[in-house]
Formats: sequence, C-alpha cells, structure tokens
Amino acid sequence: MSFYQQLLSATEQERNALMTLPLIQQGAQGNITLETYRAFLTQAYHHVKHTTPLLMACGGRLSGEYEWLRTAIGEYIEEEMGHQEWVLNDIEACGGDKESVRHSATEQDAACHATEVMVAYAYDMIHRVNPLGFFGMVLVLEGTSTAVATQAGEKIMQALQLPKKAFSYLFSHGSLDISHVTFYESLMNQVTNVEDQQAIIHAAKRFYRLYGEIFKHVAAQAAINHTLHQAA
Repeated sequence: MSFYQQLLSATEQERNALMTLPLIQQGAQGNITLETYRAFLTQAYHHVKHTTPLLMACGGRLSGEYEWLRTAIGEYIEEEMGHQEWVLNDIEACGGDKESVRHSATEQDAACHATEVMVAYAYDMIHRVNPLGFFGMVLVLEGTSTAVATQAGEKIMQALQLPKKAFSYLFSHGSLDISHVTFYESLMNQVTNVEDQQAIIHAAKRFYRLYGEIFKHVAAQAAINHTLHQAA
C-alpha cells in the first residue's frame, strides 16, 4: 500500500466526522443563508491568507534530503498566491464589506477562535514539531474542497440567486482542482521516512478536527443570528 493510501486509511474516521457535519451537508444541498455563506467566506479568508506564508515557512524548514519537496512547494506557492483576494472578491460580490473583513474592523468580521487555533497549530507544527506535518493540513483543505466545493457552490448559487463571480474561491478549489490532489498524492508517495509519515498522519487527524471546529462556529453563529432575527 502506498503512503498516500495509508494516509487516507488512517484518517478516514476523522474525514467522515468532518464531512457529516450539518453545515457541510447543508452547504452541499444549497440550504444555507446568505449571511452564513458570508460568514464561511470570512473564516476562509482568515486562514487562506496564511497559505503562502505557511508554505514558505515549511520550505525553509526542510532538510537537504527534501530538496525535491522544497521545489514542489515552490510550485504550490505560485499556484496559491493571491487566493485570499479571491475570497474577498467573493464576499464583495455577495454584498459583504471585503475591506472590513480584510482589516477585521469589527469583532464579527475577525477570525474566530477556531480559525486562529488551526492557523497557530500549522505554524507550530512547522517550527516546533516537524515541517512535513504541514502536509496534513494540505490533505484536509485540498481533499475537502475537491469533494464538496463545486457541488456546494452550484447549489448555493442557485438557492441564493447569486452571480457566479461570488464563488471564485469554491469553484477554483472544487472538482476542477483535482490535479492538485493528484500532485499531492505523487509527493506523499515519495515520503519514505516513517517518522515523517507518522507526523503527516498525526497532523492530518488534528487538522480534520480543527477545520471542523470552524464549521461548527459558523453554524452556531448562524443559529444565534436566526434566533435574534426571530426575536426582533
């Protein structure tokens, strides 16, 4: 069994727990409000803006034996640069204030606790534990996106009658982005050091839970807002 297949097998339980969260299920059916979609994009911005810095940090911490992986990280960086601006443009296209989100001008628009913790764990993994562990985060974010992003984007677009330009982030990270998963698989199958493999598996398990906490936060906030609107 290749290491990539071992990775998928070892993290199957955590992946299933994430994919069965109510908000992800509702999103796949287009059954969310405009406010909830904007809240999801807000949290996406606050972790996507760290993608390039995290990739750079990971590349800088790799030992000489992983020079081939450092080269691949360079390709990742080229692909990922500027994606946070796509998220902000999506927020604007569905009626939100993208500059407020960019500068976290209000408490509501700031990164939630769960988002901050996930990002902090990624930096900590790279700098304190094992830079290879960062690829556990890549598995979670890339894998989840390709699995549900396109379907969710199309359903939400129809349900909320939003323009396609409000979904550049979801569509770009959906089924059309399957080449990234194939590229990732090829890289992981070249990692033969058992300790590094275990670091990736361990981190992936943690990132599935951490990413899930972000969706739980967005769902809880949506429930609170719904209650307040009903009371008003």
